[in-house]
Amino acid sequence: MRSIHAILIALALAAAPALAQQPTDLQPLPAIPPPPPEMAPLDESLAEPVVTIKKREGDTIEEHRINGKLYKIVVTPEHGVPYTLIDREGEGNFSRVEMGTPTLSVPMWVIGTF
Repeated sequence: MRSIHAILIALALAAAPALAQQPTDLQPLPAIPPPPPEMAPLDESLAEPVVTIKKREGDTIEEHRINGKLYKIVVTPEHGVPYTLIDREGEGNFSRVEMGTPTLSVPMWVIGTF
């Protein structure tokens, strides 16, 4: 048992200088590049809809606009059930949306205008 301990100690002492040596071909790390320039902040009217809340004769009217164009009106009467008017085609013709009624809303994105 003593001989095994002696051999292990001898091997550890022999390996210690080899483990302590530093490689000679080390190179410094490259400098950290600067961060990319920040993107220009988006115009707030493009990022989120603008909601204007008005009170008229006890009713609350919420007007939702994107890029200044009115696309949805939510009317909450003082006594009664709220209802929503939506301009589906962007022509200024609002239709009432009933809650609980399944509706099909087809995406109609504007690709370009002239």
